[in-house]
Amino acid sequence: MNKLLEGKGVPWVHQAILVAFLDSLFVVISYGVALILRFDFSFSSIPEPYRSGYLWSMPFWIASTIVVFYAFRLYHSIWRLASISELQMSIAAYIVLLPVYGLGIMFMHLRMPKAYYFMGFIISFCMTTALRFSYRMFQTYFGNRDGAGEEEQNRIMVIGGGAAGQTLIRELINSRRLHTKVCCVIDDNPNKIGRVLEGIPIVGDRNDILTMVNRYKINHIIYAIPATTGKNQKEILNICKETKCRLQTVPGVYQLVNGEVSVSKLRDVDIADLLGRAQVRVNNDEIFRAIRGRKVLVTGGGGSIGSELCRQIAKAKPKQLIIFDIYENNAYEIQQELRRVYPQLDLVVLIGSVRNSNRINQVMHTYKPDIVYHAAAHKHVPLMEDSPNEAIKNNVLGTYKTAMAAAKVGAKKFVLISTDKAVNPTNIMGASKRLCEMVVQMMNRKTDTDFVAVRFGNVLGSNGSVIPLFKKQIAEGGPVTVTDKDIIRYFMTIPEAVALVLQASYYAEGGEIFVLDMGDPVRIDDMARNLIRLSGYEPDVEIPIVYTGLRPGEKLYEELLMDEEGLQDTANEMIHIGHPIDMDDDWFEEKLKLLDKVSRQDSARIKEIVAEIVPTYHYKKK
Repeated sequence: MNKLLEGKGVPWVHQAILVAFLDSLFVVISYGVALILRFDFSFSSIPEPYRSGYLWSMPFWIASTIVVFYAFRLYHSIWRLASISELQMSIAAYIVLLPVYGLGIMFMHLRMPKAYYFMGFIISFCMTTALRFSYRMFQTYFGNRDGAGEEEQNRIMVIGGGAAGQTLIRELINSRRLHTKVCCVIDDNPNKIGRVLEGIPIVGDRNDILTMVNRYKINHIIYAIPATTGKNQKEILNICKETKCRLQTVPGVYQLVNGEVSVSKLRDVDIADLLGRAQVRVNNDEIFRAIRGRKVLVTGGGGSIGSELCRQIAKAKPKQLIIFDIYENNAYEIQQELRRVYPQLDLVVLIGSVRNSNRINQVMHTYKPDIVYHAAAHKHVPLMEDSPNEAIKNNVLGTYKTAMAAAKVGAKKFVLISTDKAVNPTNIMGASKRLCEMVVQMMNRKTDTDFVAVRFGNVLGSNGSVIPLFKKQIAEGGPVTVTDKDIIRYFMTIPEAVALVLQASYYAEGGEIFVLDMGDPVRIDDMARNLIRLSGYEPDVEIPIVYTGLRPGEKLYEELLMDEEGLQDTANEMIHIGHPIDMDDDWFEEKLKLLDKVSRQDSARIKEIVAEIVPTYHYKKK
């Protein structure tokens, strides 16, 4: 049956015609059987007027059935997964057929036994509905026997017996092109163990994963619990990675759109899934309301954070999105992506540096943005240690110039992307970002624009982060280099961080330093080992790990909040507010002028001067 309905290269219209023919045949059979049943299976006992009435009325039954079925798209839904929606459409179609049949009987002056109408109607409903579910039945019980041999199939274990797992199993069972065999399901709910899901047995909980992988010869595990807590996900995936099976997962709640779960949305499990973080939740309505219909400027819009800001801002349908970046290749890539995905977006992409006062003022004056997201910055700690004046020119003075330009044109909000390295900094990059926070706090007091900063830790996969470096080292056969066995960091994915930045900017009233909840800290050593295992290798056996020592200015751990800052909750449990620190704005502006002067001279005293302005900055004097 499945081959008949889903044969390769058979056009949809031909399939629909075939099903319409079968429907017609089933209607003829149904009412014929009903007539014979009425007369106790004795054909000779059927009076001639009833035989004639059966033949006379049959074209009407057939035509009306096909027309109503077509109106209810029953010839369209057959090719999708037959489920409750198809059953509901069938029931609705037959409810409509009742008055249609009644009118036909009156028009044709048909005189048949009442039992004939009743039994024919019921039998017809059962047969035509069964046709629509027969494909699913054949696929469920025989589909995995088609195509590639069992030894060539992916033998799948699905973790999660909820709605997401059920939807996924249905699609896997019914897709002939995937050459997969769903063998078993794992679920921690004891009431589900021993039952079946779409014909697939639920064989145990997380403690049975390793045993069942061996028993069912599993080579592919799919984690299908999008709403689980970070801790549970981490624990289950840590068990799964010991199996050396291919690991995939459905998108999380944050990423799912309209609750859709499908094979096409599956992705390989990556290091982010093993962090044990809680799902990030934001209020998209608030974010969209804040951005929709506004002009938005993103500096550093081609970078890791900046480009993701642009993607999420574009979804909110701004009046205009202006991307400003010094690196033309990065700007070009995000430009092409956004033009492809959002062809109606009013997009402007400009090349320039935030260090150039004339250029940034000209851009602000021309486009007059309502909101500015300032992501342009030098961020590589070791590189900035060797080029401290460049860190000050770009990060501090670039922020000051951009902030001044935004205030001059009456921007409503200015959002600085900051970092946890700004807290008690031991390197010039962190100290420069602390100065940036001081700049926006000063500007908030002196102008009508709402200036805020959003501070968070490391983001996975950003340019210059450890993950791309580790992946490159693994691909080259190792070794994987870790600076210190005990070094820890806070991590978040780029989309999560950006979503929280946008949510924080909605809360902004001016002067706040928003601090994002980064979850529990992660040992870099553990991250390296997990990434090696996810790549199919054994740490210290196939891929060695080498400890190289802390780099200049590098901490063993990072902090998100300074001692003197208070902490206030917001409507989002993952966003907190550190209150601004009092300072003499006139004194600070004079210090900015000094920094401008000495940085252009490439002075060796730059770190010393920064330490005078930022008392929490501690550096090693040469």
